Amino acid sequence: MRIGELADRAGTTTRTLRYYESRGLLPARRGGNGYRTYDEDDLRALRQIRTLQDFGFELEETRPFVECLRAGHPEGDSCPASLAVYRNKLAELDALIGELSAVREKVGAQLARAEQAMDALATQHGAEPRCELERRQE
Repeated sequence: MRIGELADRAGTTTRTLRYYESRGLLPARRGGNGYRTYDEDDLRALRQIRTLQDFGFELEETRPFVECLRAGHPEGDSCPASLAVYRNKLAELDALIGELSAVREKVGAQLARAEQAMDALATQHGAEPRCELERRQE
């Protein structure tokens, strides 16, 4: 198949395919007429790349999976290099989850403190305090 058909079937653009080719992720085969030619294996590799990128993998991180596919492994993730990338990505995600959890705790604590302060003001003044922004809008 030619580059336009491959791009359509993979749900991407010919520009992206040329970029992948320049990065060595897509073979640069040419037909007798000089046009780029691709096969179903190339389509499978592109789908693998796009799926991994949808999961947050960087383009270079997809390389071991593409190489694993090209080596004949049907899923592209049963090679040692692919497994290493999975492990690294999981460690990265775990670290991000930890950071987000810490931020969430801080925001929750700030909210609780602010609600207590508002309740204390309401108790002192007998009504819920009005904010400056509310006064300006009236």
